[in-house]
Amino acid sequence: MPFCTNCGNNLADSARFCPSCGTAFGGGGAPQFTPPQFTPPPPNMQVAPLDYTIQGDNLQVARIRLKAGQEVYAEAGKMVYKTANVDWETRMSGNTIGEKLLGALRRTVTGESLFLTYFRARTDGEVGFAGSYPGRIQPFDLAPGQSILVQRDGFLCAQPTVQLTVALVKKLGAGFFGGEGFILEKLTGPGIVFIHGGGDFIEFNLKPGEMLQVDTGCVVAFDESVNYDIQLVGGIKTALFGGEGLFLATLTGPGRVIVQSLTLEKLRRELAPARRGGDEHSPLGALGGLFRSED
Repeated sequence: MPFCTNCGNNLADSARFCPSCGTAFGGGGAPQFTPPQFTPPPPNMQVAPLDYTIQGDNLQVARIRLKAGQEVYAEAGKMVYKTANVDWETRMSGNTIGEKLLGALRRTVTGESLFLTYFRARTDGEVGFAGSYPGRIQPFDLAPGQSILVQRDGFLCAQPTVQLTVALVKKLGAGFFGGEGFILEKLTGPGIVFIHGGGDFIEFNLKPGEMLQVDTGCVVAFDESVNYDIQLVGGIKTALFGGEGLFLATLTGPGRVIVQSLTLEKLRRELAPARRGGDEHSPLGALGGLFRSED
């Protein structure tokens, strides 16, 4: 049965407009589905300011104080607390059926939940969010059309004006060996977005052409203007016994880069019950890490 591409309402075969939302279909019959296209927001778009503080040291919580009618959305499972006057609803992102389906498909590709959780205050209230492991929270105040790329699982929460999409790594080598795979999360303003990473953060502002070499997996976020790739380490001896694997991530400016001091993979490995001997390393064990970093 044909349906309205704007609101999803079922239509008669000869319908020329949707009786629910009034969308017209010209020649009648079943409306043709066209994939939704993201329209950049106007450069002068105004976003209501967000009142927030980040509390804590290495187990930080983003405390967001919402005014009546104000809303934020977050990854499922990231909420720590909320006041009773803040309503929450789990739903797919997007305004139309097509946008919801495409958004669900993209999130499936990233390994995330199909749904996002939206929090809306009936009267002034508060909601808190935190990451799933020890680390830091970093806010970004994005201008209209401004984008940042974030590691998978790095997104925490954002204002509803921020668009969360998937970005594919452009270069094959960076996808295979860059520590993040082929998928990164892309966040586009306007609005404030919060990201989470492990340990402490180190921030770099790269000049045009300036290059930073980073242990694979330690890159948390970078501006869309930064070029991301991988390169081989200096020599075979360094690759075998340096504990850093064969590759380093290279980021070339201009733009901002944020690096984390602790990766989730390293934390899992250090907490594994089978690990013994503290920081002892066997020379033969280096062979097993030839293609991967210790981080």
